[in-house]
Amino acid sequence: MTRHGGKSIVEVMRAEGVTKIFGVPGESFLNVLDAIYEEPTMEFISGRQEGGVSFMAEAYAKATNDVGVCMATRGPGATNLSAGLHTAQQDSTPIVALLGQVERTFKEREAFQEVDFASYFKHLCKWAVEIDDANRIPEILHRAFHVARSGRPGPVVVSLPEDMQDDIVEDIRHEIYKPIRVNRPRTENELIVQAAEEINKAKKPIIIAGGGVILSKATDNLIELSERLHIPVATAFRRFHAFPNTHEHYAGTLGLGAMDGLASYIKESDLVIALGTKFSQMTTNDYTLLNETGKLIHVDISPDTLGKVYNATLPIVADVNEFLKDLLNIVNENVSEERKENLRNINNLYKQFSTPILTNQENFADLKSVVNTLIKTLPEDAIITSDAGNFFSWISRYYRFNDKNIYLGPTSGAMGYGLPSAIGAKIAYPEKTVVSLSGDGGFMMTVQEFETAVRYNLPFVHIIANNNMYGTIRAHQERRFPDRVIATNLSNPNYGEFANIFGGYGERIERNEEFPAALERAIQSNKPAIIEIATNPKILSAKVEEDLRVKGELK
Repeated sequence: MTRHGGKSIVEVMRAEGVTKIFGVPGESFLNVLDAIYEEPTMEFISGRQEGGVSFMAEAYAKATNDVGVCMATRGPGATNLSAGLHTAQQDSTPIVALLGQVERTFKEREAFQEVDFASYFKHLCKWAVEIDDANRIPEILHRAFHVARSGRPGPVVVSLPEDMQDDIVEDIRHEIYKPIRVNRPRTENELIVQAAEEINKAKKPIIIAGGGVILSKATDNLIELSERLHIPVATAFRRFHAFPNTHEHYAGTLGLGAMDGLASYIKESDLVIALGTKFSQMTTNDYTLLNETGKLIHVDISPDTLGKVYNATLPIVADVNEFLKDLLNIVNENVSEERKENLRNINNLYKQFSTPILTNQENFADLKSVVNTLIKTLPEDAIITSDAGNFFSWISRYYRFNDKNIYLGPTSGAMGYGLPSAIGAKIAYPEKTVVSLSGDGGFMMTVQEFETAVRYNLPFVHIIANNNMYGTIRAHQERRFPDRVIATNLSNPNYGEFANIFGGYGERIERNEEFPAALERAIQSNKPAIIEIATNPKILSAKVEEDLRVKGELK
């Protein structure tokens, strides 16, 4: 038995359990598309621009905790994927991107839309490879999925020359090569004992929970460890649901808009236990988070992550959940009154910081009230996705994610992520309520994907905080170059009308009291919905708003 290269590619994806493929169709992979047409277990989700498609695949992978797959044609189609693949790299999200490529005999001639993908994507991805022999499709493509999901996960690019997809492959190759599954790495018992000893000696320890907690599904064991040892838990930048924010041991999140008291607490700690975090620039506030005298236990599945930012007292290469299970087997409850007092203090600080004092503005809606309404209205297992932008500071500060919520957002700070990520999340969990948020700047970067949501009948609610500017950049601009505004003003249509024109549901609101009913109508519409919220352009962050309120300048 034989099959052509396109069919062989689809057979590998079927064996890897792929059911959804996100892409924009192109002439350079028609053979693969035709094979997908014949595969009843797969659906090709056709988007409007490859950048949006890559965000869909990235969010789908995050939501399902499995490999996301996206496809693009050669040249400009493939390079348009870059934003989503860079997001996947910085967010440790497993993606396999399949790219059509020029015919093998045309290469190195600047053929139509030719790009050397291996060179172009080398620093954006874990691995970039071209398959120039169809007989090697099972070998290389299974390896691509393995590389994407193993160790510290990330994106892999596989280039597929158009003529290679026509070549004939013998079925025996698919009998030889199968999906690669490896055991989760565990560390030696000696290191577990050392970790337990350091934790037991510490007077003021704190845990930082990163993406590795989410990827290894370690939250339940982390809760048990925190409760047994009375250690507060902070979450890394945009990793909110690594630990329930409603728990009495939660200390808050790190990164943009983090409460000042949290950074101070960590600097004063004699032991930091970092679980599955790479200590990003955002999490560490420009690499200033840890002091030079405290001890650090750093646990990560990737040895390359250890020592990249901070030298750990005890570096441990392990799957976070396996580490926690082994640690829980040997640690006893620590009932130190000092620990309990420290824990109460930092949790009380977080509660004060994250409890909004609701206000009304005469001509604008208030994002504190919007977030407060979302918490009261949405089911406890709702999925929240967000773009990058100044509106994010209100989510970061006031939304308390519980142990059933999923939050999807780009640690890379990629604008345009919000809307496509909601599509990926809704496809992953069609039964769950999905709400995404963006600013007007970010929304317009992938606005065309609203049509994709309508076409596939994906009911979710997208909230646009509209201040008619690139708000984050304006905030930086005002701080560094006061009263010298350039390039950050924007204009916008009525997005409620925009949604209705496309066949979705849309409203625009300008006051707090209008939002709860609008949210309910949007959810009940059972359509992709947009709620545009007019926000005050003078209030560029949650901190600015709070400062104005304290000064009495905000009524």
